[in-house]
Amino acid sequence: MENTNTETRYLTFALAKGRLAYKTIDLLEEIGITCEEIKDKSTRKLIFVNEELKLKFFLAKASDVPTYVEYGAADIGVVGRDTILEESRKIHEVMDLGFGKCRMCVCGPESAAELLKGNDIIRVASKYPHIAKEYFDNVKHQSVEIIKLNGSVELAPIVGLSDVIVDIVETGATLKENGLHVLETVTDLSARVIVNRVSLRIEHERISRILKDLNKVI
Repeated sequence: MENTNTETRYLTFALAKGRLAYKTIDLLEEIGITCEEIKDKSTRKLIFVNEELKLKFFLAKASDVPTYVEYGAADIGVVGRDTILEESRKIHEVMDLGFGKCRMCVCGPESAAELLKGNDIIRVASKYPHIAKEYFDNVKHQSVEIIKLNGSVELAPIVGLSDVIVDIVETGATLKENGLHVLETVTDLSARVIVNRVSLRIEHERISRILKDLNKVI
């Protein structure tokens, strides 16, 4: 990626902390966008700058990335699709980066499969209440009581707090160990690029160039 003298405004990236951020950094390096400082896990810096390319980067909690992008504090964000769906912010989702693949699923004991076919109100525990509600309201057309949890949601149906859970499934090993099963798939998930609506218009050329270069390497 090359910069020109006319490009004086910084483009700012918000990256979800953790594995996703470092995978994104590796991917950006493949298209010539580097920022060595951000890879130093001991640093206390909050903002990282590539002066040559007029780019800034910062790490944020995943659930905050869409907020930073919606309000223009970041032009571009990289975050999991689960966060995008749950936060439901006014942003453009522009690219699937193809890593961090998993599924959002309805899970529970095998006996709960019958409850998903009926019209009775069922209890659904989830860290993702918005996604769960949207799925049961708009896809299943089934009345549910959503219970928001922050910890291990697999516990909820085991102790009788809920009939089923809506959660991310990668290997399914935790479910299996606790006698639970994937009953329905809500949606596929992976890391996505999101862009601020105004930024996409006023920095269309620069952002499009980055997306085009990324598309070549994924």
